[in-house]
Amino acid sequence: MRRLRRTGPRRQADTLLAAVTASVLALGASGCVTVHGERELIPAASEAEADRAVKDFTDAYNKADKAYDPALDAGRVTGPLGEINQAGLRSRQKISPGGNKDHSPLELTDAKFVIPRKAGWPRWFVADTDSNRDTDKDSGDTRWLLVFVRGSASQPWEVAYLSILTPDEIPAFKKEAGYAVPVAADSAAVAVAPEQLGERYVSFLKDGQEGPFAPGPHTTGWRDDRKKAGTRPGLATQYVDQVENRGDFAPLALATEDGGALVFFATRYFERQTAAPGYRPKVGPEVRALMTGEIKNTVTKRWVSSQSALVKPTGTTTAAVEVLARLQGVTAAEGS
Repeated sequence: MRRLRRTGPRRQADTLLAAVTASVLALGASGCVTVHGERELIPAASEAEADRAVKDFTDAYNKADKAYDPALDAGRVTGPLGEINQAGLRSRQKISPGGNKDHSPLELTDAKFVIPRKAGWPRWFVADTDSNRDTDKDSGDTRWLLVFVRGSASQPWEVAYLSILTPDEIPAFKKEAGYAVPVAADSAAVAVAPEQLGERYVSFLKDGQEGPFAPGPHTTGWRDDRKKAGTRPGLATQYVDQVENRGDFAPLALATEDGGALVFFATRYFERQTAAPGYRPKVGPEVRALMTGEIKNTVTKRWVSSQSALVKPTGTTTAAVEVLARLQGVTAAEGS
């Protein structure tokens, strides 16, 4: 390999420019073109790749559920679903170290893929599937929406969000060139930017201030449930909610045909129960398996909660956000 002789700055720059120009011309003449994934809009996955990702997830999920071994699907889940799934498996493993005697394999069929185009990494897509966990009749008919994410070409596809919706809750997605359209975290096209949704949700749950959320089981209904829990005789219950939007907990959004967006976002919250003197809070075996410390009169549970919400276009002032579904789970607990 020849070494470049040290020359003057101008001579060296001219030599480098000539070499680069020659390389570009050679590529053009041969018909080769380099596509830069960090700049070009590229589909997150092909349908065949997305279908493979669903199968890989399902296989890993079933192996982990059958053995109650979190290691068996740790590489196929991440973000909020990952924390909920892994904590649940750790808990059940302690309770039933021999595995799941009642294991029933999960089946995901009739997959419809919502694949956006985007530049760079991470990339993601949504798989709209029919599971064998519903009744396929009336209100019991549901679809599983799994949000797959991948940080680089060398990483496997992992599921970060899971939302279970009825077919009529799933919106019509906007398409461009046949692909779904992602909504940027700081988008001003929707009434609440995806990156602000967690903060607004936490504020609403804290003080119920009037804001963008439509009444429903995951907004006003959840606040009512918390109030009832906080007034039980002999037991005081307090809640502290936190925004979670970093890494694989980042909100992800797809544009809908009406100009709004379907947004997946996550939060954390702490539930602290303090019993009256002489009493102890009751804790089930699945929570106890995740517990540190000893319960004297207080137990603090740490939860991860993931939500899917329809956000209306910007300019909508009331009921601009409808929280469609919430999936939550205890990930840790502490007694004191």
